[in-house]
Amino acid sequence: MKKVDRRSFLRLGAVTGLAAGIPVNAAADGSSSTSASASSQASPQNSSRGVKNYVRLGRTELKVSDISFGSFPLRHGEEHVVHHAMDQGINYFDTAESYGDGTSETVMGRALKGRRDQVYVATKIGAGSRDSAASMMQRLDESLSRLQTDYVDIFFNHAVNDISRLKNEQWLEFADKARSQGKVRFFGMSGHGGYLTECVDYAVQQDMFDVLLLATNFGEDPVFFERFTRGFDFVANQQGLRASMAKAKQKDIGIVAMKVLRGAKLNDMRPYEQQGYTYSQAAFKWVLNIPQVDNLIVTMRIRDQIDEFLGASGAGEVSQADMDLLQQYAQMTDASYCRHVCNDCEGSCPFNVPIADVLRMRMYATDYGDFSIAKQEYAKLDANASPCLSCDGRPCKDACTYEIPIADLCGPTHTMLT
Repeated sequence: MKKVDRRSFLRLGAVTGLAAGIPVNAAADGSSSTSASASSQASPQNSSRGVKNYVRLGRTELKVSDISFGSFPLRHGEEHVVHHAMDQGINYFDTAESYGDGTSETVMGRALKGRRDQVYVATKIGAGSRDSAASMMQRLDESLSRLQTDYVDIFFNHAVNDISRLKNEQWLEFADKARSQGKVRFFGMSGHGGYLTECVDYAVQQDMFDVLLLATNFGEDPVFFERFTRGFDFVANQQGLRASMAKAKQKDIGIVAMKVLRGAKLNDMRPYEQQGYTYSQAAFKWVLNIPQVDNLIVTMRIRDQIDEFLGASGAGEVSQADMDLLQQYAQMTDASYCRHVCNDCEGSCPFNVPIADVLRMRMYATDYGDFSIAKQEYAKLDANASPCLSCDGRPCKDACTYEIPIADLCGPTHTMLT
């Protein structure tokens, strides 16, 4: 079969209707399972509010809302957003010490005061390859203090993209002690970097965690594309992730999906949506139909957004209308969305600009509309894009497999965030 490049495929999808009859629940090897297929009619997803499905989170035995609360970024005065989520049945709340430099945990702690026993709380630290067990315990204690609780249900090693971090035996010593002291019920790993699959495979082989929090969405999933042409190159940058997740499920490890919206250009999709039927719901349905995924977390900022998101709770099969929205979003964002996890541009810059990280901060600012967080996170980078202001762009011109104009984006991002 003649190979089709990415842009040609997207054009082909517009002609063929993209996804007529695609079984989303495909096996790790790409073969379809006896699962949901795309239906011809869209059913409005806002017919009733609230969580409609609770799922077992692997061997933790926690029964969690299928669509759960992500708190990046949660600000002072937004406790009412958490309360609304709880009132709508959400019972799993995710935060991290790094979100707003502890602000998210602080606000979450205030919001859950008096209602802590009604929910499950997960938080995270980025434990490095040389961090000591004592330093990890100190950071856990600081998180517990901000959260105004004496324990968390799940404690993640945050944004793992280097196996050396998993080989740090100090983490195991810390985990044993924290669990025995009743400060943590279960442990997990989160990841969305270019070496995610390798890290997941190692963690599963070593049986290190009870839960995995993994970046996955329709645009990262080969199954979204491979039904149309087996010769399609560079469809997704996590082509081995399905198989890795399947290995995790064999050990009954819980899997939570994140980064499920593939960016956050939700308002740009409004002209293509029908009443009670939105792009975000289509994206959630896709992820929740991945057989290895238990539930998902997504940042929730306002009450109306929570109500919209929960319209996909308990939703069944992915419809043709869902697929049309996903294709439209892919077409709209293809030229500017950095997948962050392919690593194709790594090493292309002679000034060691962390291209994927810079473009991620750009996404926070332009897609999420959160300039303050983008500036904070950009300032934390070990290196920034200042060299791009005087570079002619030739070193990174062809570095992106997806043809993102790196040089046209990195320099302006630096100017915007400094």
